[in-house]
Amino acid sequence: MKTSPPGDDTENRIVAVTLDEESIGRSGPDIEHERAIAIYDLVEKNLFAPGGAGKGPFTLHIGITGNRLMFDIRHEDASQVVVHLLSLTPFRRIVKDYFMICDSYYQAIRTATPDKIEAIDMGRRGIHDEGSRTLMERLDGKVRVDFETARRLFTLISVLHWKG
Repeated sequence: MKTSPPGDDTENRIVAVTLDEESIGRSGPDIEHERAIAIYDLVEKNLFAPGGAGKGPFTLHIGITGNRLMFDIRHEDASQVVVHLLSLTPFRRIVKDYFMICDSYYQAIRTATPDKIEAIDMGRRGIHDEGSRTLMERLDGKVRVDFETARRLFTLISVLHWKG
């Protein structure tokens, strides 16, 4: 059995993500593709350490129940770790702004100058970073994540809201 040095986080990671289709529902092929990419990117590289859960790896089941985002966290063997319910309210404006600027970005790609595209993309990244920081704040004391993991999770949360 491989042992990890003290403070090593190599086992504190998500190895699988599933979405609750009942609460999220299906969208068109483009949205499904974006969801699959978001999940792949998250599983490829992340730091995810639920408080008091011991070492991972972990699986994450994400759903929306009412006005709450549900993170059902389990060990790789499917044993329950914890379920966290996070209010979606702090994310609504950010996600709405993110969709608006993404729409502007995709329209700009077709007709705008490179400078305009770059300016819109910088704004898009800024809003994405704001959403990532908000997620880190909401998870503080519950689940330790690094900024890149928060970015990937925010991408997934955004895609979940994108009904096409």
